[in-house]
Formats: sequence, structure tokens, C-alpha cells
Amino acid sequence: MSIRHVVALGGSLLRPEEAAQRETWMARLRQLAVHLEGNGRKLALVVGGGLPAREGIELAAPMISSPRRLDEIGIAATRLNATVLQQILAEIGCDVAATIPHTIEEARLLMDSHHVVVMGGTVPGHTTDTVAVRLAGAVQARHCIIATNVSHVYSKDPRHHDDAEALTEVTLEELGAITGVGVPLEPGASAVVDPMAVQAAMDSGMNLAVLDGRDIGLLDDALEGKPFVGTTIKA
Repeated sequence: MSIRHVVALGGSLLRPEEAAQRETWMARLRQLAVHLEGNGRKLALVVGGGLPAREGIELAAPMISSPRRLDEIGIAATRLNATVLQQILAEIGCDVAATIPHTIEEARLLMDSHHVVVMGGTVPGHTTDTVAVRLAGAVQARHCIIATNVSHVYSKDPRHHDDAEALTEVTLEELGAITGVGVPLEPGASAVVDPMAVQAAMDSGMNLAVLDGRDIGLLDDALEGKPFVGTTIKA
């Protein structure tokens, strides 16, 4: 069976406020996908909602009290972002699935017949991190890479604690103590690794990697099994 990789791409990486950098980033991501395809490897990208999700949820929140309904808005935003990346890959003839799967099983089946699959969220209460971890288990990936807009998992929230320490290697249990385990985030909220994803990784014994996805070189290193700047989380 071909080597299979699963990457959770934080929606923040699409950065609408940095148009020039974003275009370069997407071009390098596309180049990486083509490289993996050329080597017979398969890649699933699970894309977060980012700014479109936050704006949609903020727009609807005054009139919607149900977190589930707000989550549906966020999921729609993830699928929009996924479609953007899917079409960028399709434009150059990449063997990318023509549909955005709505379930992990659908994504797993698409990976059997395509080199690249791009998807967003699935159901309310499951962030795209959680989807990526579960998909990684379903396709027997070596690990699940979480590419976000921070460089590491920290011992504390660095936004509020000056003494927060960047961690290079932790266990899933240690990560759970930092982030929490199994508690859904509020709609539109984010964390370096969301607690539901930590629980999913514990359930499947899935190794994780957290890195700054704004640097495609770091993602490339992690995919190649090389040392990378970031945090390795061992089951």
C-alpha cells in the first residue's frame, strides 16, 4: 500500500490579510503535493475554517443559540477553504479527488483512487483537527501532522504567560494535561490541538506532530520523517 499522510491545515494559514504571502504559501503547498504524488505517496489535507468560519459564526450568533447550528456554519466555511485548495491543485492536473468528502469513510475511499484528497469538517462538535486524527487512523498513516500558526505546543498559553516554554517532545498524556481531553471547543474557538483531537489520538494510539504551517519547509521535513522545528507528540 502507498504511504499515506494526513495533515490538518489550520484555517488561519490561508491568511486573507496577507495576500502576497498567501499566494506564495499556496504555490509551495501545491509544489509539495505534486512532489508527493510523483513519489507515489498519498496526501489528505483537512482544512480548518479560519476567518470565514469566525465571521459567519459572529454574523449568526445574535440570532442562533444552538452551538450545533453555529458549528454547521463553521463546517461550511471549512469546506469552502478546502474547495479553494482542491481547485488550485486540480488546475495544474494534480490527481486530486473531485469532491470534498463529508465523512471520514468517504475520504478513506477516495484515497484509494486518488493521490490527494482535500476535505473540511464533518459533523458538529468535531474540529478539523479531530477529523484529521481520525482519518489518519482510518488510513493507517504513520502520524497526523497538525500545521497551525504557532511553532510548538507550549507548557502554558504564551499569549497570557511570559514564562511559557516551547516543548519539542511530549506524550499524549502530557498534551492532554495542557490542553484538556475530550471537551468540545466553543464554535469558532481554537487551540493548538483541540481536546477532542487529543482524545481521538489517545483512542487510536496515533502519534502527532505540531508545527508552524506557514513554513512549508517544516511541513516537508515532517512528512519526510526528518527532524523538524516543532513538537512531536508520542502515543
